[in-house]
Amino acid sequence: MSLPGTRPGDWRGAVESLFHNPEGRLLLLGLSLFALMLLCFGIGWTLFPDETLVLAGMAGLNLLIGRAAGMSFGYAAGLGHDVVIPANMIVESIQVIVVYPLFVLSWTHLIDSKRWNATMSTMRSAAEARRGTIQRFGLLGLVVFVFTPFWMTGPVVGSIIGYLIGLRMRTNLLAVLFSTYVAIGVWALLLNELSEWAAAYNRYAPYALVAAFALIALAGRFMHARPGRRGPRT
Repeated sequence: MSLPGTRPGDWRGAVESLFHNPEGRLLLLGLSLFALMLLCFGIGWTLFPDETLVLAGMAGLNLLIGRAAGMSFGYAAGLGHDVVIPANMIVESIQVIVVYPLFVLSWTHLIDSKRWNATMSTMRSAAEARRGTIQRFGLLGLVVFVFTPFWMTGPVVGSIIGYLIGLRMRTNLLAVLFSTYVAIGVWALLLNELSEWAAAYNRYAPYALVAAFALIALAGRFMHARPGRRGPRT
């Protein structure tokens, strides 16, 4: 990763350059929060390894697959609302605070990183595919979009769409994060009920829900990535 005006490997100069724009400062905040989360997992692994493993699994599923799989795993593992809801709020907040500024800095060529090109291109395609519909309804459309519980249709891509339709960073992030927190609360009620219903038949049945959400998400990504699929119109 490099920034204009800095030499490769000049991390001090790169950090100073990031502080000159709001997206750069937001990225540094997000990376700091992510490092703090990893530190907490490390400490928790030493003190409470079993509980920490469940939390790490829930966070990992949320990051890799989406909210539905992550929260379902938490309820299947026996966690309650008091843990599942705030933990997923933290994970999705950090996700947005890191990826949104990375996208903007890449879009404006303030960050040049070949490692991010494929990921950013995928996110841009997902955002562009839904941009027209959301732009028609404005901020309300963005709020509704964020309720979708999968990674490529939730708050991260929602924040990118907000940027593409011209929302200011503060307005965009406030709308996305507020919608995310409300959505997590609503999905918590539904997923907890589904988990308890499944557990009444078999104690391992709730994990089948996790697998089902994972398969739905993977199928969606496969359909989106098919070579024959038409790209979004510009």
